[in-house]
Amino acid sequence: MPVSRRAILGAGAVTAGMAFGSSLFAREQSERIPPVFGPAEGIARLNRNENPYGPAPSAVMAIAEAAKMGCYYAEGPNQALTEMIAKRFGLGTDQVILGSGSTELLTSAAQAWGATGSIICPQLFWDATVGYAADKGAKVRRVALTDDMHIDLEATAAAIGPDVSLVHICNPNNPTGLTLDGDALRGFIRKVGTKTTVLVDEAYIELTDDPEYSSMLDMVREGHNLIVTRTFSKIYGMAGLRVGYAMGRPDLIERIRRYAIPFSLNEAGAAGALASFNDEGFTAFSRGKILEARGILLDAVKSAGLTALKSQTNFLYVKVPDANRLQKAMADQKIEIRPAYGKWINWSRVSTGKIEDVERYAQALPMALKA
Repeated sequence: MPVSRRAILGAGAVTAGMAFGSSLFAREQSERIPPVFGPAEGIARLNRNENPYGPAPSAVMAIAEAAKMGCYYAEGPNQALTEMIAKRFGLGTDQVILGSGSTELLTSAAQAWGATGSIICPQLFWDATVGYAADKGAKVRRVALTDDMHIDLEATAAAIGPDVSLVHICNPNNPTGLTLDGDALRGFIRKVGTKTTVLVDEAYIELTDDPEYSSMLDMVREGHNLIVTRTFSKIYGMAGLRVGYAMGRPDLIERIRRYAIPFSLNEAGAAGALASFNDEGFTAFSRGKILEARGILLDAVKSAGLTALKSQTNFLYVKVPDANRLQKAMADQKIEIRPAYGKWINWSRVSTGKIEDVERYAQALPMALKA
């Protein structure tokens, strides 16, 4: 059917009108409600262990381009990213599985092993994953930390009986920020790996003083009864894009896969991960900003007469008179930090963030302690 010039112009006017109306609607909505993405204006968000200096520019460009292919499932990018990770760490592709953040894979592992036995974990660590499995019937046994707040490997080994199917460790630990000695952890894995599977969450490993020494990837390559998880949420600044991965023997990865969500990787996250995984310039910049912010926080803590545990992460665990009271006092100044974790009411976790935001925390800390 022939189309007249008038019809084309008319359609163009309608399209333009729709675009104008949409932009007007968006502007009106933005004036009425806080922003949907990220913290509201004036809020210093230092409670989520996020990296506001990411994603990398290379990732942002790749994400924009990948959006054009958002109608397709991310099978191709999934395969490409799996191959890239396997190549870097000297593994087979059957030793790597991707997920919607490492959370999906940690949760899947907790369910898979929790279905056949008990899970042993530290009394204090990022336990949302084992909590999820416990809600579905898994039995969880916790081991107290040492007096200096470290994960107690000796007590954990002693607690392992025939009913234990999985030992779940976060290294560096969250919320303490402490890192286990690499050789001590390797010895632990050799000792208990004959009895049970060990799962090590390495979300913050790139921020440690010596990532190669602290990581257990060499143990994965040696074929131990071990799973290591990592994420693009921290050093790569992609928390909202949800990309993580687990590495282990093929039989362990296949066991996780049976509990993982099919098609969980999204095009945008995969594109960003592919672009930034080998972007050494960005990861060096990102690490530098995190360490700079952590230094500002440490100086503020010392100036206020407080102490903090030796962190090798993008957060500090600070000893305070009352963590909940401090959290409220900071919130009154639009600075978000964590309240107490359970019974640890004298420990306050504050994350690194934008330099100007950690400087706000530093300035506010003395008065907030008096509130």
